[in-house]
Amino acid sequence: MKIKLQDHVLVPKHEVLSEEEAEELLTALGVNREDLPKIKADDPIAKEIGAKKGNIVRITREDKFTGKSVVYRLVV
Repeated sequence: MKIKLQDHVLVPKHEVLSEEEAEELLTALGVNREDLPKIKADDPIAKEIGAKKGNIVRITREDKFTGKSVVYRLVV
């Protein structure tokens, strides 16, 4: 039986942005795709969510003390 990484309590939610969402994000932040922090395509969570090179991944962390934080990574 294979366990999904995203089901683990310590793994934050990872989502691949659509191309439209990615373009809106880059415009809003005023950055190029390559300016974003990176995540490797062979990272286990990137593989699990089907992220491909060039995709942007949204990572949403929930913390009872600091609240919700959202970060973005470029798949390389």
